[in-house]
Amino acid sequence: MKIRLSKIEDIPEIAIIIDDAKAYLKSQKIDQWQNGYPNAAQVENDIKNNESYVVVNDENKIMATSMFTLRKEPTYKDVIDGEWMVSENEKYGVIHRMAIKKEFRKFGLATFMFHEFHLQLLEKKVRSLKIDTHEDNLSMQSLLKKLGYKYCGIIYTNYNAKRLAFEKVIT
Repeated sequence: MKIRLSKIEDIPEIAIIIDDAKAYLKSQKIDQWQNGYPNAAQVENDIKNNESYVVVNDENKIMATSMFTLRKEPTYKDVIDGEWMVSENEKYGVIHRMAIKKEFRKFGLATFMFHEFHLQLLEKKVRSLKIDTHEDNLSMQSLLKKLGYKYCGIIYTNYNAKRLAFEKVIT
């Protein structure tokens, strides 16, 4: 199993994984990713920016996907009822659009991706990774807490959806 940058030809498989995740969230009555986001155009943009990653198995089958960037997230500028652990002025990593193919859920792939992104940050001497999730997405919140992320407050997406913000200081 390894992580690599996504390629344009990966988009159809990534779209299937994202659609699986949308269906899973809907089945859990979580109103996240239910409005057409994320979509293939977003993934294509992530690929063009070298910010889309996939996890592949030994047969080169795509098992999971995520967006990871070192660009500042504009919606993270204002945190309500809290604050970031590392200043907004410092460089930080951001994860968005993480999804696991349904037959590979519960195999630790999300933890694997977080670990790989932590290593990339350490190599670049960046000490913060930030992420947000829906307040009803308890499984992601549980994973974040297990991995040592701290709740930092509330942010609102650019489409005005409330999200819980988390951060980990990478050491």
